[in-house]
Amino acid sequence: MVREKVRVSTRTLQWKCVESRADSKRLYYGRFILSPLLKGQADTIGIAMRRALLGEIEGTCITRAKSEKIPHEYSTIVGIQESVHEILMNLKEIVLRSNLYGTQDASICVKGPGYVTAQDIILPPSVQIVDNAQHIAKLTEPINLCIGLQIERNRGYRIKGLNNFQDGSYPIDAVFMPVRNANHSIHSYVNENEKQEILFLEIWTNGSLTPKEALFEASRNLIDLFIPFLHAEEENLNLENNQHKVILPLFTFHEKLAKLSKNKNEIALKSIFIDQLELPPRIYNCLKRSNIHTFLELLNKSQEDLMKMEHFRIEDVKRILDILEIEKHFA
Repeated sequence: MVREKVRVSTRTLQWKCVESRADSKRLYYGRFILSPLLKGQADTIGIAMRRALLGEIEGTCITRAKSEKIPHEYSTIVGIQESVHEILMNLKEIVLRSNLYGTQDASICVKGPGYVTAQDIILPPSVQIVDNAQHIAKLTEPINLCIGLQIERNRGYRIKGLNNFQDGSYPIDAVFMPVRNANHSIHSYVNENEKQEILFLEIWTNGSLTPKEALFEASRNLIDLFIPFLHAEEENLNLENNQHKVILPLFTFHEKLAKLSKNKNEIALKSIFIDQLELPPRIYNCLKRSNIHTFLELLNKSQEDLMKMEHFRIEDVKRILDILEIEKHFA
């Protein structure tokens, strides 16, 4: 009955874009609603969607720059108004749109005087510039500025490290996230004596994706993350069928019992109760439910016998084996 109710509710879910605008070439805004949702569902979806929007969508940016005329990152070059560090920061802000995989090479080669902008970047065919007017540098003298660039598509962000400087090239802090911000809010109302909710999603992007495209991609990525759980029951059944075949790289219980018997400790073992062993509560309860009360009764159980007990895990066998090793030396 509960499953049928959820199925009907899911069919009636509707989403709509209630506001969309482009504040600039590098700032898009979209507002979406999803309804009707049952109590608590809006918060569940909103939190998951916000994290997926900010962390699971791939973006493209410049990750490295190289020039033979640059002695170090904080140097200045005659004929260029900006320092090398300022040029690298301007390259970091360049917004790109692409569907490339891995890394690609690009370059800038400009003769001054004049302004160097994003339009001067020579890109591979699969990469596009969102805002050609983005400033890079100002050449005040008739000099040549040639910079080799590395472009990469990835997700999240990557901070340059001290060990990333190589061959005269300089890493650039990479912010791959095309979604600049995402918020969600909830409106609750009562419909036919049932409390329902409306989810509002607000999305800001850098222009490489529209908010609607970001919403679609985040939804797909979120679904992909949960797909393995759809097969969890089948995989658990396979694990249960194979768990008795696991071979531990430790002594078996029978081998330990044989060694202890040779030392004539069997009588003493009968008087040692599992209450005296430092067992975790869950393992202790499993043994008690299986009528194992003494140390000797525990040793008489094979590894396979223990694995048949309810709520008993393969890690528990290893834990008990470790305790047996300690008790053997104690005895």
